[in-house]
Amino acid sequence: MKRILVTDGMEQSAVAALKNAGFEVVEEFYEPEVLKEKVKEFDAIVVRSATKVRKPIIDAALETKQLKLIIRGGVGVDNIDVDYAEENGIKVMNTPMASSASVAELAIGHMFAIARHIHIANVTMRQGKWNKKQYEGIELAGKTLGLIGFGRIARETAKRAKALGMHVIYTNRTGKVEGYDEYTYVPFHELLAKADFISLHIPAGANGAPVIGKEQFALMKDGVYLINTARGGVVCEKALIEALDSGKVAAAAIDVFEEEPTKNETLYTHDKVSLTPHIGASTVEAQTRIGEEIVEIITNFFN
Repeated sequence: MKRILVTDGMEQSAVAALKNAGFEVVEEFYEPEVLKEKVKEFDAIVVRSATKVRKPIIDAALETKQLKLIIRGGVGVDNIDVDYAEENGIKVMNTPMASSASVAELAIGHMFAIARHIHIANVTMRQGKWNKKQYEGIELAGKTLGLIGFGRIARETAKRAKALGMHVIYTNRTGKVEGYDEYTYVPFHELLAKADFISLHIPAGANGAPVIGKEQFALMKDGVYLINTARGGVVCEKALIEALDSGKVAAAAIDVFEEEPTKNETLYTHDKVSLTPHIGASTVEAQTRIGEEIVEIITNFFN
């Protein structure tokens, strides 16, 4: 019987499906030092964002050579040392399609929140304040949305933004994407200069370096709106706070953080920031689809 370790949780219908298919499933989160020992006992490991599968974990698994498959339930795989795992005969897979619509809808939701002060009005109203005059917002229709990265989630975001009457431009490391002529490809620096709203849809930068820092903020329009539902660290939080305080950035919406749970009190108490605790894929529909994809991957791989 193949043994599957699920470290960061999974839809229970998917767990049941795996068990019905003859797999043993263990649902347990382990700290890295404990995981180094436990991973030796499993044929596959399923992780989300919390568990990092780095070289020491992989080296431990290689002692027994039992581990053959690592699955990231989600889009990115930057919490896994993919090349090292696959060089050593361990296949790495993810579920890139399952959560695209959910993350895109969160990005759009955050755009409404910061454009109309919903994030802060919801707080001050509960404090008994009637700040009607302070909360004059802007419409999304007619504004330019710049998408940094143009993968599945960005394309879902673009589709929704276009339906709202926004003009969508995008930049992408591989250049213009064929089949999406309703959106305009521009170089990175041009996007920063033209966009009224900027939404990030990229993996972590090389060596964890931010993609948006002080230099990039300087290139943006005054009063730009920034949305990050991609990865913590792609936006330098220190530079973002400076840009918010100076007015360069009118408001920001952040679902992912340099450290999670975030301890950056200056950021999470800032009245120009709309925050969520990394919930991009946290919908019933996305979790169901992720679970179904994981079951399909595991059954196909081992059968």
